[in-house]
This record gives sequence, C-alpha cells and structure tokens, in this order.
Amino acid sequence: MSDTRLTVTLDGGGIDDARAIVRALEGVFGAPDGRPADEGATVHTATFDAADARHTPDASSAPTPGGALSAPVTVTVQGTPQAVEAASETLSRAFTARNEGAASGDQERERQLLLVP
Repeated sequence: MSDTRLTVTLDGGGIDDARAIVRALEGVFGAPDGRPADEGATVHTATFDAADARHTPDASSAPTPGGALSAPVTVTVQGTPQAVEAASETLSRAFTARNEGAASGDQERERQLLLVP
C-alpha cells in the first residue's frame, strides 16, 4: 500500500449504504479511485489519496452528512495514522459508530468501526 493511500473496506449493508459511507469520506479525502458499483457484492472497497486530505474539523463541528444506513456495516480503514484518525472521526460524526479495535504498525494503522442505523 502506498504511504499516501487510505483504503476503506465495507462489509455488510447494501450498495446504498456503501455509497453513503464513501460520500461522507469524500468531504475530507476527495473522490476515491472508484465508487461502490456492484449491486451483488457483499464487500466493497474504496481507496482515497490521503495526501490530498483536507483539514478535518474538530469534534465540535457540524456532522458530516452521510445518510441513513439500512443495516449495520463494518468499516475497516487502513493507512497513515493521520488518515485513519481523520476517517474515523469523520465516520463517527456522520453515523452512529462503535470502535471495534485498532492495530498499529511502524508506518500505518488500521481501525475497525461498526456503523449502525
């Protein structure tokens, strides 16, 4: 994985849920390499260029619009510590989120969140 990439893996929910989650992240990271498009997929992946990440508002800012989810979605974000933190904060403002764990390496971090309707 490139050191400027943020990879987001979505498991659960439907295509509209995946698209809502990606839209919420676009406000910070810009457009991903591709948007979830396969209606029949059970896992969706989006990759963002974290080098282009915009300033993340603090927790007192208004929520990032995400939309309502139809089912719980497990989201795994992987990238630089700063990108993972920005993605986690953004998703926690946009949706009801529960931290399901994190792992840190030398130069990258991974965090799993459960987003619920």
